[in-house]
Amino acid sequence: MSTELPKTFDPAEIEARWYTHWENEGLFRPERPDAEPYTIVNPPPNVTGSLHIGHALDNTLQDIMIRYERLRGKDALWVVGTDHAGIATQMVVERQLEAKQDKRTNYSREDFVAKVWEWKEESGGTITRQLRRLGCSMDWSREQFTMDEHFSNAVLKTFVDLYNDGLIYRDKRLVNWDPKLKTAISDLEVETQDVKGSFWHFRYPLEDGVTLADGRDHIEVATTRPETMLADMAVAVHPDDERYKSVVGKHVVLPITGRRVPIVADEHADPELGSGAVKITPGHDFNDFEVGKRAGFKPAEMLNMLDAEANVCQTADALVPEEFLGLHRFKRDGVDGARELVVQRLKESGHLIPHIAKTKKGEEQELDAEPRTIATPFGDRGGVVIEPWLTDQWYVDAETLAKKPIEAVKNGEVEIVPKAWEKTFFNWMENIQPWCVSRQLWWGHRIPAWYDGDGKAYVALSEAEAQAQAGEGVALTRDDDVLDTWFSSALWPSATLGWPEQTDLVAKHYPNDLLISGFDILFFWDARMLMMGQYNTGKNPWPKLYLHGLVRAADGAKMSKSKGNVVDPLGLIDQYGADALRFFMAAMESQGRDIKMDDKRIEGYRNFATKLWNATRFCQSNGIGASSSIAAPAASHAVNRWIIGEVVETKEALDAALAELRFDAAANTIYHFVWDRFCDWYLELIKGQIDEETKAVAGWTLDQIFVMLHPFMPFITEELWSKQGERTNHPLITASWVDPQAEVDPAAKAEIDWLIALTGAVRTAKNELGIAPGAKLEAFCPAPGELAKSVVEANAAAIERLARLTPIHFAEAPDGAAMQVAAGEDAFVIPLEGIIDIAAEKARLEKALEASAKEAKSLEGRLSNANFVERAKPEAVEKARADHAHHTAEVARLEAALARLG
Repeated sequence: MSTELPKTFDPAEIEARWYTHWENEGLFRPERPDAEPYTIVNPPPNVTGSLHIGHALDNTLQDIMIRYERLRGKDALWVVGTDHAGIATQMVVERQLEAKQDKRTNYSREDFVAKVWEWKEESGGTITRQLRRLGCSMDWSREQFTMDEHFSNAVLKTFVDLYNDGLIYRDKRLVNWDPKLKTAISDLEVETQDVKGSFWHFRYPLEDGVTLADGRDHIEVATTRPETMLADMAVAVHPDDERYKSVVGKHVVLPITGRRVPIVADEHADPELGSGAVKITPGHDFNDFEVGKRAGFKPAEMLNMLDAEANVCQTADALVPEEFLGLHRFKRDGVDGARELVVQRLKESGHLIPHIAKTKKGEEQELDAEPRTIATPFGDRGGVVIEPWLTDQWYVDAETLAKKPIEAVKNGEVEIVPKAWEKTFFNWMENIQPWCVSRQLWWGHRIPAWYDGDGKAYVALSEAEAQAQAGEGVALTRDDDVLDTWFSSALWPSATLGWPEQTDLVAKHYPNDLLISGFDILFFWDARMLMMGQYNTGKNPWPKLYLHGLVRAADGAKMSKSKGNVVDPLGLIDQYGADALRFFMAAMESQGRDIKMDDKRIEGYRNFATKLWNATRFCQSNGIGASSSIAAPAASHAVNRWIIGEVVETKEALDAALAELRFDAAANTIYHFVWDRFCDWYLELIKGQIDEETKAVAGWTLDQIFVMLHPFMPFITEELWSKQGERTNHPLITASWVDPQAEVDPAAKAEIDWLIALTGAVRTAKNELGIAPGAKLEAFCPAPGELAKSVVEANAAAIERLARLTPIHFAEAPDGAAMQVAAGEDAFVIPLEGIIDIAAEKARLEKALEASAKEAKSLEGRLSNANFVERAKPEAVEKARADHAHHTAEVARLEAALARLG
């Protein structure tokens, strides 16, 4: 027995009620011990995070797959949890302390970490609550956290095993150093910004008695970071550069420090750029670090001129003058820094080469440096310029660990979708650098290493084991650093299931079945999961990796807080409902493309939900309720046999699209079936002839719609499913996937498709010629096929009601103005004498055609102008293209309308 639906569809009330029911009843993970497993893990969001539009896309796609496989009867497990987010979380708690005029260093490490745990328990669940609003059907009963005890044990075991296998080691290398946070950070936490800066040119004097081929006694170098010259260790020139071949192996004597440094030949120096000579500071530049190693400098010998806060400190050779020591690298609070003082001293000593620039009046003026816009790395959280800094850190031998993942993708064990990303994957993995996994923080997995007085490290799962390695009486001190959060999250697919313990969950759900991820973390997370999965278990963590694009602003720009174009998904849910936002995400997710935000499209999908709501109300008002069978009911009427075949075809297309992870194709398949075939045609065709057979077929078809649409729009479908009949113990979320146990009926399909084609053609023609939709017209079909004869005979009433054609004559049409329409192979002539003013209509159409043709030609000229396309604002070009498409289509439509008039 159905329950009458309210007239209006209210998403907010429905969403809150159904999500609570699903979660409280344990329906996200129904007991299916013998069912085939299907497993997805969510990319764990930061515990400090809140839902952004990228999360909305990522989690919608995952939920579509998990709901789909759950409906297909699998033991579908969607692992959910959060990442402890070392830097981000520590910063949140430190800011809270600062607000109270307190600071971290007022506490012991243990007390501060306790405060972080306290914050996590009170405030760390914002994003998990927001994921519920999106409708994510995750197994919350097993919610994971990367600092949980069982997860921490997995992290420590992995570190110790890697160390014992020689795949983790301590080394002195350059890292991205954040002087504000005083820690190394990953490349993902570095944001490059264009900053107005300067390009200085200096003279570096050659050692006594040495000159270049042209007689000069110096080499010219240029830099955007003059302060780093305090730690220069070489000057590099290209080995084929004839200007410098005679001085390779000789030395220059640096101004200010007096340091004597070699001239080395290295292909890093580009003869075409500037003077072709490059100053080399291996302790403060990533490229220079590699040049320095090739020149024979060991990292331990490379000079460091900055402390952890980016203040100048004395180098190992003690050649930095006293006046520089303690200065910050840059000007700060109105006080000159090392950069300004270096430039000043070089200018005073005559080693600064001025830049000659022209004023707006064409006059020459002398500047200390050439103004330039410089791509500058900033820490995304500290907000200060990142300093390449030479320091001792822990590294993973990523090159060795990358070998098996590379092979897995090459031999097809792991499929990357879209395939175009494979090239990027191989390029990065085959040129991978050592992975710095240590961070100078208090919050995180503390590195399990202890040091004796000589600095020798003992790596073990516990201090007792380390002490046993060192021997009795040897005093040990634990490493202060914690592990990079990407290290721990790399274990997510297995450790969340209980690994290294061989739990039932590990046995059944590892490897997982699929990973859905943004392409931007392909290397930071996805590739590292492949490395760790292979290393720890000998298995790939999943056989398929789906990489989706970015969600961009409506104009195609990347979203950022600084641009003010960030879209809040929760605001969209408040406005349109979660179902509409989810459907938008799926319908717009086309492999290899980014998504442009479009509120109108989301509004359109809200209208789609309303359309389904009203269609269900129509069914209820005609006694159409829930079906009693998964298989299609018996049907004799062509329209019922046709809609059953439509369900069969839609289900097959939907299965095929989801198997290939073509979310846009899947969404469009179910959209067009619901809107076009069911609502617009089937319900129209059955009006006035709803007998018991039709009630059964219509109710069954509506149920199949709820099931097929549920992965995309879970809330409205569950609500309508429940209101169509008493199914208290049979909610839609755990119903069975569509299985019509029927085939397409070719005769019924041909009959109804022909009827739809005729109706559609007549309606289009009426609209083009300005004829009232309700006007009944006489029609002639001079040479009808067998299909036309049978359809007209069997559906005369429906044709009169839908196409408004009556009577239809299988005969030649009388002479006079008429319009022609077609259905399949059959042509119909519809006289227009007395229906419209033919001459006036022709004049109207010709005038409109002339206007649209003129506008289309004008726009075509504008768009073929390269200056306009390249220089105009992108939105102006986009509008011109849209207008051109509109007017071109109008020309075709109006020409067709005139042709109809003869």
